[in-house]
Amino acid sequence: MRVFQHIAKVTIIGAATALLAASFAAAEQGGGRYWTPTTTNRTADYQHVSEKVQRVHVSRKATTHKRERSPLNANARLPSNAKSHNLILQVNTNDPAAMNLALNNAVNVAQYYKDLGEKVKIEVVTFGPGLHMLRDDTSPVKARLEEMALSTPEVSFKACGNTQEKMHKAENKDIPIVRQAEVVKSGVVRVMELQEKGWSYVKP
Repeated sequence: MRVFQHIAKVTIIGAATALLAASFAAAEQGGGRYWTPTTTNRTADYQHVSEKVQRVHVSRKATTHKRERSPLNANARLPSNAKSHNLILQVNTNDPAAMNLALNNAVNVAQYYKDLGEKVKIEVVTFGPGLHMLRDDTSPVKARLEEMALSTPEVSFKACGNTQEKMHKAENKDIPIVRQAEVVKSGVVRVMELQEKGWSYVKP
């Protein structure tokens, strides 16, 4: 009985060995490729996809950051539908302090609306003794007018033609006006007409 059991075990072992040998032989004939778990490959694929996602995320983040920074040259080109403001500043006294105060107000208002991204026009109107502000031969703020013409184009200057004519007769000479200013027929009428169009009026 034991002999038969021993023979059966040997037979089973031999059969199993033969089957294994046949499997290895078939694998070698097929190019020596054996089946191996694909966990490593899947991990590599996952890492590859993850890196792609991260690159896309970083790229989008960088693009968003770039877009957030670029407008800001905002002030360089205002939208066509931006709100508009209009201001008249009157100067009718030959006082350097009053003239500088008017210019300070003009610069401050212009900068205020630039920061808001809104349009603004400011007109400084001079008449009577205030015409000296825009006289090329007597203006105490001539250098500042030249500077503002470049730095603050939102501000314009108007000189009263009636006052210029009266000074011409009184002084018996031409009354030169700075090139940054424009002569209008009447400074007072100019103020009235702008107010009728809805401009705000301030006398410094």
